[in-house]
Amino acid sequence: MSALLDSFRAGFSALRDPDALELGEGRRQALDALLADGLPGPREEAWKYTPLRTLERRGFAAADAVPPAFDASLLEGIPAPRLVFANGRYDATHSDLSGLPAGATVQALSQVLADGEPRDANFLLRRYERRDEVFARANAALAEEGAVVRTEAGVKAEAPLHLVSVGVPQDGDRAWHLRHLVHLRNDSALDIVEHQLAAGDHAHLSTEVLQLHLGQRTRIRHARIQADAARATRFARTDAVLAREAGYRRFDLELGAALSRNELNVRLEGDAATLIANGVLLGDARRHVDTRLGIEHIARDTACGLTWRGIADGRSRVVFHGGIGIRAGADGTDAALSNKNLLLSADAEIDTQPVLVIDADEVKAAHGATVGQLDANALFYLRSRGVPEARARRLLTVAFCREPLLALEDDGLRALLLARLDAALASGSLGGDGA
Repeated sequence: MSALLDSFRAGFSALRDPDALELGEGRRQALDALLADGLPGPREEAWKYTPLRTLERRGFAAADAVPPAFDASLLEGIPAPRLVFANGRYDATHSDLSGLPAGATVQALSQVLADGEPRDANFLLRRYERRDEVFARANAALAEEGAVVRTEAGVKAEAPLHLVSVGVPQDGDRAWHLRHLVHLRNDSALDIVEHQLAAGDHAHLSTEVLQLHLGQRTRIRHARIQADAARATRFARTDAVLAREAGYRRFDLELGAALSRNELNVRLEGDAATLIANGVLLGDARRHVDTRLGIEHIARDTACGLTWRGIADGRSRVVFHGGIGIRAGADGTDAALSNKNLLLSADAEIDTQPVLVIDADEVKAAHGATVGQLDANALFYLRSRGVPEARARRLLTVAFCREPLLALEDDGLRALLLARLDAALASGSLGGDGA
């Protein structure tokens, strides 16, 4: 057995109460499946471009029961309402849920497990049947913490809810597993911003699974900023189900971690449901950035628009899989995927795989992917007008990344993401001299 799986098994033994709310059998089944099937190899299509050979040799101790302290200035600019987790533990000191509207409830999962009823936590019993869902299985077996968000019908929250996960340096490498549920009932609306941050250098591992259920005519805007430590490992997954006329707008900004993988799975199960999911992937140094989309159009007259941009510099590797499936009977579907990538270094690598499977007749669908370098003519134009080469390259790189942000309707959220993007491009080699 690999050191990684052995540490997951030890982590199960360290759970505070694995049988809480009648979850014990489901947790053990997830762990048994994980240990029996092991880690996927490079021959498995879903992991073809993200080998786990190095990771499987590492072991991770379970996170401490008490959240570690960190400098509160890290949360500057993240207002209430916010729920904060430090090394996977609920941090009541830095959390602040003031400003939630009536009819909306936000709880830490640990509070639900301690005080709730079995039905309140039955979402944790979801089973993951495929071997390639290895880290979702680990999460199902080991998650003790996360956010549980529910709204009544007709609730419309004005202020965004911020979910903050902070990695804090500690002795040894730690692992934690967060499980979130967001359930919006009919005619409700909510904005969520996920912040995945580092309070210093560390090499911890985290898994994070978000289950999102949108009722009829609900609206959600969801931004995710992944700015983890340079040596961290992060596996994130979102599983969303949209009912009739539900609208989901999503933006992902991948800025950190040595190895990160983000999976976004969306099922448009109700007629006229819509999805806009855009993102920017930044790879530099030796970072490995993997994003995998799985969009399923099941009902009639559904729509999705996916605009993703990737940049690879240094010796980094950026991997993108954009899968769209249009089921039989999903007539009237309108689906579009665009993935454009910039290769800024001869030592970097970009792997992009757009996939479109259509089993319906009356649909409109298109997908495309490109990998290229900065436009030489545009670069020459800026240089001829006195712009230094490094600044010219950075200006063109920033312009390339901004297109996915245009779909954001909230000016404040757009400004926040642009600031984080600009800071990342300015602080690293990205968009610089390409060395």
